[in-house]
Amino acid sequence: MTEYSETPPWEHGPDEDRVSARLNWLRAGVLGANDGIVSMAGLLVGVAAADPGRSVILTAGIAGIAAGALSMGVGEYVSVSSQRDAEEAQLAREAKWQQDRPEWELEQLARLHMETGMTAETARRAAIEQTEHDPLGAHARAHLGIDPDELTSPGQAAIASLVAFTVGGLAPLLPILLLPQSSRIMATFAIVMVALAATGYASARLGHARRSRAIIRNLIGGALAMAVTYGIGSIVGTHI
Repeated sequence: MTEYSETPPWEHGPDEDRVSARLNWLRAGVLGANDGIVSMAGLLVGVAAADPGRSVILTAGIAGIAAGALSMGVGEYVSVSSQRDAEEAQLAREAKWQQDRPEWELEQLARLHMETGMTAETARRAAIEQTEHDPLGAHARAHLGIDPDELTSPGQAAIASLVAFTVGGLAPLLPILLLPQSSRIMATFAIVMVALAATGYASARLGHARRSRAIIRNLIGGALAMAVTYGIGSIVGTHI
């Protein structure tokens, strides 16, 4: 017996409806986690190669996580705030145009629909019905590419970046502090690779993207960063 989903085929499932709403914090969170893992792994491996003392590594780790997390949070807040200000300004301008020249806006919306393949009659009928229901929302989505109900959230993005960077930074910090000096570099490298694979997999799964590409991209970037900083730390530690 064939089983059918309870969700009608013309409706999106609950997971699909949440995709666009979570893209903002997902982007900030994944970026923050990856940056935390790679930045702190590179920093700590370089410091450990130059000076294996735990107190030096701990100081560098705490300072690096604090500075990186705050930098990511503030930077994300400023960036997303600028984006939201621009979106709100465009919506305000569109709302004024809807009041000042409704017929012109209706005609423009119909023409936008025609560009998607609708006939003139169908496009005008759709534009009229959308204008009667939600003129600002319909025009904002079709003309501006903005959904008034899902504007970006600066606070949400900033918190996601700050927390994600902190958690990501702990992945290389803990093993390089707790493990014996003889094995901590290789163990940290392995743990960082696993952490980067996990964030790549998670980001691809939540965004419905190709998982292998996201994982490989993360692994190559992380391995390259650690190799370079380890080499720099070894050279500096030898000559100073």
